[in-house]
Amino acid sequence: MLDGTGEGGTSADGLCYFNLSDYYRDSVSSSFQPASSAAPGGTISLYNFFSPGGLLSQTHPAYEFRRGQLQMAQAVGQAIEERRHLIVEAGTGTGKTLAYLMPAIRSGKRVIISTGTKNLQEQLFYKDVPFLEKALFPDGNRALSVCYMKGRNNYLCRRKLYELTEQPVLNGLDEIEQYRAIAAWEQTTRTGDRAELADLPEASALWHKLDARADTCTGQKCSSWDKCFITEMRRRALESDIVIVNHHLFFADLGIKQQAEGAPDAGILPDAAVVIFDEAHELEDVAGSYFGISVSAARFEELCRDIENFLQRNHNYTASFSGAIKTLRERSAFFFSLLPEGDSRFAFENRHEFLEENGDEFLAVQQSLVRIASEIENMPSKPEEAFSFARRAQEFHVQLGFVLEHEDPNTVFWIERRRAGREKQHVSLQATPIDVGPVLREALWSKLDTAILTSATLAVGGALDYIRSRLGVDHARNVVLPSHFDYQNQALFYVPPDLPDPRTPQFASKAAERIRKLLEITRGRAFVLFTSYAQMRDIYQRLLGEIEFPMLLQGDAPKSALLEEFRATPHCVLFATSSFWQGVDVQGEQLSCVIIDRLPFAVPSDPVVAARVKAIDSNGGNAFFDYQVPAAVITLKQGFGRLIRSLHDRGLVALLDNRILKKQYGRIFVDSLPNYRRSTDLNVVEQWFGL
Repeated sequence: MLDGTGEGGTSADGLCYFNLSDYYRDSVSSSFQPASSAAPGGTISLYNFFSPGGLLSQTHPAYEFRRGQLQMAQAVGQAIEERRHLIVEAGTGTGKTLAYLMPAIRSGKRVIISTGTKNLQEQLFYKDVPFLEKALFPDGNRALSVCYMKGRNNYLCRRKLYELTEQPVLNGLDEIEQYRAIAAWEQTTRTGDRAELADLPEASALWHKLDARADTCTGQKCSSWDKCFITEMRRRALESDIVIVNHHLFFADLGIKQQAEGAPDAGILPDAAVVIFDEAHELEDVAGSYFGISVSAARFEELCRDIENFLQRNHNYTASFSGAIKTLRERSAFFFSLLPEGDSRFAFENRHEFLEENGDEFLAVQQSLVRIASEIENMPSKPEEAFSFARRAQEFHVQLGFVLEHEDPNTVFWIERRRAGREKQHVSLQATPIDVGPVLREALWSKLDTAILTSATLAVGGALDYIRSRLGVDHARNVVLPSHFDYQNQALFYVPPDLPDPRTPQFASKAAERIRKLLEITRGRAFVLFTSYAQMRDIYQRLLGEIEFPMLLQGDAPKSALLEEFRATPHCVLFATSSFWQGVDVQGEQLSCVIIDRLPFAVPSDPVVAARVKAIDSNGGNAFFDYQVPAAVITLKQGFGRLIRSLHDRGLVALLDNRILKKQYGRIFVDSLPNYRRSTDLNVVEQWFGL
């Protein structure tokens, strides 16, 4: 593929290791003139870079001319030059990262690239950028100015570590050992990125006490400001022409800047004229979570614990403070215990009745927050950190009031209950925008010169109307580019016409039997992807002992470990759900089959989905065809996209849901998928694999 070359910075255990030279590339003037034999002394044109005989063909060992890659690069360059937005679907194999990096570099403007996955961030930084640097500056006399940024909770807060060193409050031998390792590492690290700590457990409770999240940051007034890893990262970003982030960091930063109403030191991302969103099909969900509000019992407990630790360190833990914290802890815990019961995510439909019945308890929590903030503000000669606790208490007060009392036709209010262990349950109150389009239009699209939205899965039925409407991107140019792959000869799309409707009780047993037959034909080497955990576990249990191939089940090990084992185990079969539908790349014969149990419609009872359906229907639309079908089309394209990842891949994609053949809306799915060879005959599947 033309998405880059070179080696990534990963260890044997799959974690990334960074030092400062890995993390930031030396800054140069952003108006550089790339040296090129095609255009000596001047800026090389996109045509002369991508075309046959051009610079890319001379420097990339696996070069093939890809018309779609050149067309995308020219569309991106034109959008940047004309200061307009662009939505572009570039089919798998187009080489889209080079197609937007090259015009971004040529523009001389600061560009933020936001991705949906860590894997793509690392590909851009460790492969694509070094490749372009070497191609454009073969003498090594210049460098691209690029910065790779993660969310704040990936970085160590030195002030917190120093405070813990002075008054260690550690729980158990594990935390003591982790503390010693972190303290020794802090002496040598130049980035503060926890990825350097290979042996630190992913769910380390100690790291949570030491990370640099914004909640407890005192900014320029911090005693460790000059040595702060976040300060250094912000400084490097300001010096960089290209800043690589992920969607979560981008929208978290945007939310912070909105709350700060444009304060100069708010957020960590610099201003940029151009933002490129790769894997843009994820934007609606990510933006919705960051433009919404979440208030949980856990956040209240964390606030109480943070204030207690702060007071104990500073010898200010008075009886008055002790009483205020005890009251807040008890009242908030009792209030959240009163919330309606339900499974997982459900609408908070009876907010008014709940508030009428439990108004005293709600007011008691609000009063406790006011008291805590007041106690902090009345502290004599208080450290700067105290102000952050007062601010957090005031934010909780506003957020809890919004979720319980606010009336907004574009907001859905709901409750989430998640199990944490056998008995413990996390409970949170949520408020989510129903339509993020107007919010994004006001907060983002209207503020940027150019936004580029790209993915391999944006179009529905060959058009981009759905994604443009959901994200509120007005006046954007739309481009749909075909994949470079030969799907007719690389992939067979099989749908069994005889299976029962997947919504019936008979489906599971029949589906398990058909999966068994397909796996026998493909000799394993498959992902079997499901739309629900229950269906996944049911089918897995039915096939356990029935097939001769090694079987892996999502949840039995971390995602990265499962992928590693799948790649290393011949004829392996992985049973998985949503997190394996995208961002997973297994090239070669090891993955020769992707089976999907049913059309991936969103759960209609989900509170956010239900609210969006209701809003569209109320406004005269048809939610099923305007929202539910297009969303499912994009998800299905993502799932099937796991199979063909290179020109040499070949295999089977199977959908066990024959509604795609029998229902009117099935045609929309078929017309949106790549031009696979298609069949409903199991004999054709056998012939495809030479049986």
